[in-house]
Amino acid sequence: MDRRTFLSRVTIALSGAIAGLVGVPIVGYLIAPLFEREPDAYVPVGDASRFGAGTTTLVQFDDPSPLAWAGQTAKTALWVRGVSATSFQVFNVNCTHLGCPVDWRAGANLFLCPCHGGVYYEDGTVAGGPPPRRLFEREWRVSGGVLFVKTQRLPTPGGSSP
Repeated sequence: MDRRTFLSRVTIALSGAIAGLVGVPIVGYLIAPLFEREPDAYVPVGDASRFGAGTTTLVQFDDPSPLAWAGQTAKTALWVRGVSATSFQVFNVNCTHLGCPVDWRAGANLFLCPCHGGVYYEDGTVAGGPPPRRLFEREWRVSGGVLFVKTQRLPTPGGSSP
């Protein structure tokens, strides 16, 4: 083997080793969130007495996200419907058609999606329009007079229900 061939092979081997040393941690950092289990965290959204029977209220909170780059997407909102003094329904604010935010119309007792004409009854079932399924609900609990809502990843429109 002549000198030129030897140096060429050494250069290729060193370049591959350096690429591996730099590339493996970067790839690991990018795909690690795909394998992390979401924490079962409940966040407080307000005093339970604030959500009286027959009322529907928009609440906003910071969703604790495991992704460091979540930024503004970690700020989210929910619709809380008081069914009775001790029972609630908590809906994601997003339409199940394409994820647009729905608006509550108290006079009609309907959730409306202004983008594509989706309509939902007050219990989250589809009243009309293109949505394929009811509004997504979140788990909740009351502790010490405060309503807590379970954080979870937003389901993708058209995907399976969580």
